[in-house]
Order: sequence, then structure tokens, then C-alpha cells
Amino acid sequence: MSRYNRHIILSEIGPEGQDKISNAKVLVIGAGGLGCPVLQYLTAAGIGTLGVIDFDVVELSNLQRQVLFGSSSIGKNKAIAAKERLKDLNSEITIIAYPEALTYQNAINLFNQYDIIVDGSDNFETRYLVNDACIITNTPLVFGAIYKFEGQVSVFNHNNGPSYRCLFPTPPQKDTVLNCSDIGVLGVLPGIIGSMQANEILKLVLGLGDVLSGELLCYNALKSKSSTLKIKRNESIIQKVLNDKDTFEDNQINLNCTNETEEISITDFQFENGIQFIDVREPHEIPKVTELNVTYIPLSELETHTNSIDPIKKKVFFCQSGIRSKKAVNFLKSQGIKNCYSMKESAADIKNYLEHYNVITKE
Repeated sequence: MSRYNRHIILSEIGPEGQDKISNAKVLVIGAGGLGCPVLQYLTAAGIGTLGVIDFDVVELSNLQRQVLFGSSSIGKNKAIAAKERLKDLNSEITIIAYPEALTYQNAINLFNQYDIIVDGSDNFETRYLVNDACIITNTPLVFGAIYKFEGQVSVFNHNNGPSYRCLFPTPPQKDTVLNCSDIGVLGVLPGIIGSMQANEILKLVLGLGDVLSGELLCYNALKSKSSTLKIKRNESIIQKVLNDKDTFEDNQINLNCTNETEEISITDFQFENGIQFIDVREPHEIPKVTELNVTYIPLSELETHTNSIDPIKKKVFFCQSGIRSKKAVNFLKSQGIKNCYSMKESAADIKNYLEHYNVITKE
């Protein structure tokens, strides 16, 4: 009575409503920027069984927005680190950590154990996996997404309402849409959107208010304004997912999101003026490849600096590991910019090769 007093004295909730909260079972996908505030508020509210699945580990760069964690959490699995913190917040509820990846093979069995699924993922492959598993198990899905200074919230698959595929029928090709690790995100935005998701979850559990089913709430943090878009249920899309449920577990995580990136090795071409070399690392990263005439466009700024890319020349992108250069190529291909290649070698390898062979190519 003391812990949940501020709920119980609300006439709309009362002891009966708090009992509903205590009997609810909610699974959160991802203990990242969105998952952290969702988990905190659901734990404080007294959700009876709270599951969290995440295979990732806490990194220093997470602490800017993933407020469940501290410096002592670095290197720990996020699901386990979240459970440790949440048990201190409320030891009276059941918290289950799944330190693993969500896959087609485990999703159905996992979702069948919960009343509500919360999507706190940061990639399209997982979003479509979560959506389809919710349709098959007939489980409501509370959706959230963030992008730089903007966020979205909705409730899918609720009372014959629309699904995520009704809004976006097919996933984009892999690496054609940049995420917050590529372009950044305002640290407080996940807290705002995650809190909105937690609000929708409690409304679902309590049967209160107007649930965001059939609506997509869009929030702009810079303008402090929100707008709502209507979403219609597409019966044919939902039926297709249901028709494929028998083969669901045979699928692979990429959901046909693969997009082969054209790669090139430093030994594959002659250095000539017809090539634009583009370094997509951040300005502080070393070593600098001074042996080449390089255009510097950090991946986080690529979307707004496509005018710096030569439309005629062959464009060769490189970075520290090859991941960001592939993302840059795939993103530009989705924008209709052709003749783009990702360098197989890292910036350090390129520099070593040029120095060893005394190759200097500057216009």
C-alpha cells in the first residue's frame, strides 16, 4: 500500500488497478536508449513480471542516454546489468533477463509467455521480426523509434488494429537507413519516447484512456511539438504473415534486408585523378591518410553533405573497419548515387600500403 500509494489513491486505478499492474507480464526488446526508461517506469509501477532481452554489452558511449547504467556496468551484458539495477529499484516484482539475441527460433515461444511486447530495438531487421511474431502470437506491441531529434510512438496489433507492416509493408535494404550510432541522437530524446511507451503500456494494462492504436505519434524535441498520423489496418499484409507462420522459425534474421555492397581492394586499381577517396571517419580518428587527396565526410554528416560527392568520378569510401564505409555506399545507392565502392582495407592498412610502395596521389 505504501509503495504504490500514489497509484492507489487515484480513483481511476485504486487497489483493483494496481492488482492488474501486479499481474501483468511485459517483455522489453532491448535495454538501450528506449528500453532503459521503459524498464525503469514499469519496475517502479510494479509490473508483476518484467522480461528484458538483449545480447549487447554496456559501452561508455551508451551512458549518454541509457540511464539505467553507470561506469560499473561497462562490459556487462545489458539485460543482466539492467536486472541488477531494477532489482534495487523494486525487489517485489519478478525480473527475467535474457542475455541473448532475439531470433526467429526463440521469438514465438518467448512472446507466448507475455501479455505485452515492447519494441526498444534500433534496427529494422528486429522490428519486422518483433512485429511478425506479435501478429502470430496475437500479442499487443508497443512501438518506439528515435532519429536525431525526433521520435515516434504507436501501439500495434491491439484489438484488431494495424501492425507495423501496415505502416511500412517491407523493410528497407540493409544499411540504407542510418541509426543513432551513425548520426547521433539527443540524449534526452530516448527518455521522452521511452516514457511515452511506458505510458501506453500502463494504459493497456489498466484499460484506461485512448491507446495509440491506429495512430503514430511523432514528436520533435527541437520544437517541443507533436503530431499524429492515422494508420489503417491492411488485412492482406497481416494475413500473409499468418499464412507464413508455419515456416516462421525457418527464417533468417536479415528478413531479405541484405544488400550486397560493392567492395574494392587497394590493389585492385591504379591511382588516378578519376577517383574520389572519401574518409567517413570522425575528424578525431587517426591515422590520417595524407598520401591521398581525401574528401572528409563523417558518416554522421553524410545525409546532409551529399553535395560534396562528385557525381562523375568513381567514389571509394574507407573507415577504420569497413563497416561505416559499407553503410555509406548502401545509403548513397538508395539515394540514386552510383559508382560507389567500399574499401576492403582499413585507413591504417591503406596508409601502410601507400607508404611501403611510395604511392603518392594528390591532385
